[in-house]
Amino acid sequence: MFRPLLFVLFLLLLLVTPTRAGAEPRPSRADLQRVLELHVRCVVRVRGPQHAGPGIIVGADGQVLTAVAHVGPQSAQVVHAGNALTARVVLLSTVLQVAVVAGPQGAWPAAPVRLVPEGFEGRWVVGVTPGGKGQRDTPRAVKAKAAPAPFFDVPLALAPGSPLYDGDGRLVAVVVERRGRGVRALPLSAVKAELASADTP
Repeated sequence: MFRPLLFVLFLLLLLVTPTRAGAEPRPSRADLQRVLELHVRCVVRVRGPQHAGPGIIVGADGQVLTAVAHVGPQSAQVVHAGNALTARVVLLSTVLQVAVVAGPQGAWPAAPVRLVPEGFEGRWVVGVTPGGKGQRDTPRAVKAKAAPAPFFDVPLALAPGSPLYDGDGRLVAVVVERRGRGVRALPLSAVKAELASADTP
């Protein structure tokens, strides 16, 4: 029987698609539409004692990746399909500013994941900026900028907990904080490493 953290790590590994070699082209309009469709299916709202914000489903059994600010010490609420569900904390890292919570078991629409082991500087990533009243959410492709490892910066106005995707619509990172007019993001490879170390006795 898997321990909770090892189980989440196992799920992430099952969803991983290998990284392509070589330069990646700018995501096309069709790529952006694919990202938007995935985003609508897999993004939820996470509520903690003081703050709330987006998170993304990374496990078919209800594991959600989000920013640490949206989570309490032991639990949070995940709002999915109009229902507010109690979720327990699986990972809470104030250093990486990221959290994983697990909602009730069931069929959750988990996002496909891509682990990128090398740096993100100069890579295309896609974020979905929320629309205002009466406006649609908009997927935008931008190039990642350097930041202190393991983070990278992105010139998009996104809330902490927002997902970032590659051009094929796979989850590659999560936003952890706002930085001026942009945001700082954490690659999923760093989340995987943190889960592995937290599960080591």
